[in-house]
Amino acid sequence: MSKRDELIAKYAADLKEKCGVTADMDLLTKVTIGCGPSIYNADAATVSGSDESELATVKNNFLIKKLGLKDSADLDKGLAAVIEQYGKSNRNKYRAVVYYLLTKHFKKESVY
Repeated sequence: MSKRDELIAKYAADLKEKCGVTADMDLLTKVTIGCGPSIYNADAATVSGSDESELATVKNNFLIKKLGLKDSADLDKGLAAVIEQYGKSNRNKYRAVVYYLLTKHFKKESVY
């Protein structure tokens, strides 16, 4: 089992345990691959739900550039809803899991 496969399995478990979501493994794999090498870096692999600049980066680089969404208040609401779903008190919010949840939330699976 490759390192990436191990991480994908860990993300699927996180989705099930912390979010109550059964992962679409095909989509989760594509989202994880889309994250690139950041998933192997401890700092880059997680998203801080309380850091405004980090949330702005997720909004600009992922929601607007990757998913092609227009900048609006809906993006902030969607991001807040996903962070809430993942659990604000949960320290390790994996980037791939947050991106997966955002992709599902905005119904943009077709991007992958």
